[in-house]
Amino acid sequence: MDKTATGQSSVEALDSGMGRGRVFHGALHDHVDHGTATASIHGIPLHFADPVLVTYRSVGIGLYGVAMRFLGMPLEKVALYLNSSQVSSSRGTSSLRQALHLTFREGYLAPYRVVGPASVLAWFFQYSVMGLAFQFFDHGLSQMLGVKPVYYGTELMEPATTTSTRQQEQDDRSLDYRLKSSFKIMLAPILSAALETMVSNRAEVQRYYGREQFVRIEQFIQRSALSKAAGFGMAFGPNFMRNQIMCQTTFVLTPITYKLYFPQEHKNQTTLFWYGLGMNIFVGNVVAITQQALWGRSLDYLASTQAQSITARMHPQNTGLSMQDYSRVIRQGLEQEGMKAFFTIPKWSSRVMMNAPVQGVLPWFYNEVLPLGEELVLRTVGSLIYEPLVLAFREEGNQHIFPSQPATKKL
Repeated sequence: MDKTATGQSSVEALDSGMGRGRVFHGALHDHVDHGTATASIHGIPLHFADPVLVTYRSVGIGLYGVAMRFLGMPLEKVALYLNSSQVSSSRGTSSLRQALHLTFREGYLAPYRVVGPASVLAWFFQYSVMGLAFQFFDHGLSQMLGVKPVYYGTELMEPATTTSTRQQEQDDRSLDYRLKSSFKIMLAPILSAALETMVSNRAEVQRYYGREQFVRIEQFIQRSALSKAAGFGMAFGPNFMRNQIMCQTTFVLTPITYKLYFPQEHKNQTTLFWYGLGMNIFVGNVVAITQQALWGRSLDYLASTQAQSITARMHPQNTGLSMQDYSRVIRQGLEQEGMKAFFTIPKWSSRVMMNAPVQGVLPWFYNEVLPLGEELVLRTVGSLIYEPLVLAFREEGNQHIFPSQPATKKL
């Protein structure tokens, strides 16, 4: 279809029922594939609209994350205690009862009192960075390698390629293309999770220990201020692995499998919601719970090391947890409780209760709710920012920067 600088074809596509997310993201796909900026959305060139939409989606995910994580703090504390060495199935009472006692021993509002400004900022940046980072790395790597980004928005509702089309694609695309695409699909979540963990790990550790104990632990670790801000040395590795697993599940596995394998006649917002929730509960969290347990046990080990140094009146140069420490934590856990140290139904259930309402609903929110506001955002940015810039540059005689009638481009 033809898309001109006036953006009329976008409106026609909306009116014909293609949907907002498909119009905008389809245009972005074309921009990535062809590497030009002659097409536009509502009069805004794609090279200008692309970062606007990425920023909008990232801020939306950040606000969503703050609200949902704060409301779910009691569930988070129960899950953290259940996945730590402070709760054990060998102590006579149920693990869940032990975790509930630890969570509410200082009152029903105790889980909320550990939330400080650092946690609020970390939640916002954790979720906004997760969305922004994945989009940035996915689109950037796709453009660099010459492959398509992961499916998004109403693309998920479109039929998977037919047999003949799929055969044609197999004939057209070389082994080199498939290797590049697979490499990008693996690398984008890894880079996104690393950035997310650097933003969130310190605040998560603070919520786990509580503010006072966290200060003592942080003083105990001899690292640079920058390393401490990123949470290095405080169970960073298990947190990164957990975030990578959940990023893969949310932004790669869920949209790709839903798009390609979910029955077309049953595709709608409701099934996407429940499919994303199911993938989160029964795929992502089944694997991620092992890393969550290792994270909690590692922090308990770090706290015990700090307490022993104080008792012995020693001040060792401790740089935080190392690979040898992780190995020791895993070995001790297996010796004491076997596989129950890292995976039990209560551990998994608590992780699901904490994570599923936020992370499980995220694919639906990202692919169905956020696209609803993209048209308004683009029109607002166009009228308040882009159009004044165009007028200012044209008045100065810089027509070549903002041409009045860019070439028409077929999408």
